[in-house]
Amino acid sequence: MADEKVQRLRRLDCCAVSDALDKLKLNGVVSGLPQRAGSGRIAGRAITVKLGTGEAPPGPPVHLGCTAVEQADGDNVIVVEQKSGVEAGCWGGLLSLAAKVRGVAGVVADGPVRDIDEAIGYELPVFSRATTARTARARVVEKGTNVPVQIGDVTVNAGDYVVADNSAVIFIRAADIEDVLETAEMIVHKEAAMAKAILSGTPVGQVMGGNYEHMLN
Repeated sequence: MADEKVQRLRRLDCCAVSDALDKLKLNGVVSGLPQRAGSGRIAGRAITVKLGTGEAPPGPPVHLGCTAVEQADGDNVIVVEQKSGVEAGCWGGLLSLAAKVRGVAGVVADGPVRDIDEAIGYELPVFSRATTARTARARVVEKGTNVPVQIGDVTVNAGDYVVADNSAVIFIRAADIEDVLETAEMIVHKEAAMAKAILSGTPVGQVMGGNYEHMLN
């Protein structure tokens, strides 16, 4: 069954959600992760993947990202941290194909992704810090799935909510999601009324001055 809160979040642009976070004095906005593949807004609950250098955790070897893809569905966004400083792909073409097959909402990576042309071909939404052709092999390993990750200056936990568009990527703690949704929906309603006023001929300065500056009060 689809997550009703994810469906509501999909209807909200990141600027409205950012304004809601400001009003509620919450952190969560990350800039500098442009959309490299796919089109349009994505939203879902985070499945996190942490990558780094050194040895992989004990146990059977697992190719990075595979556990996350196998757990994900259309209500999930896979969120990858690769901030090791080593230029190495933290996501690639076969993972993109597997994610597309499972209907995953999208991928957000604080790090370089590779095979981006394949993701474009699959129309899989991918937001990332950078692109690269360099493989992860012998460079980085998976440190854990569904563990806390750092994206920009935001700590993201498994199950947190994610929304991303061409303005930003935003993370919302599960405990805060209802307050954020209600506040953002109120902001969107107010902005729609302001847009209607502008379309009806009200001078923009009058609309903005009388409403916009006090919208978050």
